[in-house]
Amino acid sequence: MDYKKVKTETTAVTRQKDKFYEQTGNIYETVVVLSKRSNQIEKELKQELDQKIADFTTSSDNLEEVFENREQIEIAKFYERLPKPTLLAVHDFMEGEVWFRNPHKNNATDF
Repeated sequence: MDYKKVKTETTAVTRQKDKFYEQTGNIYETVVVLSKRSNQIEKELKQELDQKIADFTTSSDNLEEVFENREQIEIAKFYERLPKPTLLAVHDFMEGEVWFRNPHKNNATDF
């Protein structure tokens, strides 16, 4: 998913907790789903950032090159301005774009 094009809030917003119950029926289950989705998004963004920064690394770094590498600085600033993974996870959850399952609820034979 291209997280750079997602239009969501960049700061925390107060939300109605009833909206979080609709899909799971349990606020704690919703928190777990959001946490796991946030971790997935964070890992994807980290891999993408590492790959882009690796494109600009040189084999022989001297002190002047480290401080003057504007490309890496601009890439890092761009990723810092993106919404945080937690806010992206909440956006995905509220839009119904998150698929999840609870194995304890799906298996009716367990007591």
